[in-house]
Amino acid sequence: MKIVNLILFISSLWLSAGQSSFADQEDPALATSIEDLKKEVLSLNRDLFILEEDLLFPANTQFSVFISVNAGTLFSLDSVQLKIDDKHVSNHLYTERELAALQRGGVQRLYIGNLTSGKHEIVAVFTGLGPSGREYRRGKTMLVEKSSEPQFVEFTIADDSSKEQPVFDARIWE
Repeated sequence: MKIVNLILFISSLWLSAGQSSFADQEDPALATSIEDLKKEVLSLNRDLFILEEDLLFPANTQFSVFISVNAGTLFSLDSVQLKIDDKHVSNHLYTERELAALQRGGVQRLYIGNLTSGKHEIVAVFTGLGPSGREYRRGKTMLVEKSSEPQFVEFTIADDSSKEQPVFDARIWE
């Protein structure tokens, strides 16, 4: 309840600071103080986001799935569907900008959530254009043993030029 009140307070400060543009023109000291207040509100907002993530996803149950692309010409990613224990948990349709970022070496967090300790099946289904511009749909399944520590899984798409096919791989970050 205290967090909700703090968020409401910060929001009201942000709105009231935004409405004082007329005062900015007349009093430079007031304008400076408003800018300082805005910076402090942004800092508090960042801290609240981190606190919220810690509360929603405690370390002992935290599970994250990432995706990276190391493919050049053999596969162009359109979308990814992610299932954990036969339950859809994430779908993502990629824009050109997101694909460009992935191809430049970026890594996208596809999912973050809570997962109980024990064995789980993770399935990622990749859809896109494969060799010769054909529609391509492949799945990659991975069995994980979730412990009481946070766990991170990465699905990677890479080119295999010897087979002229894309390769889909998965690994657990150690």
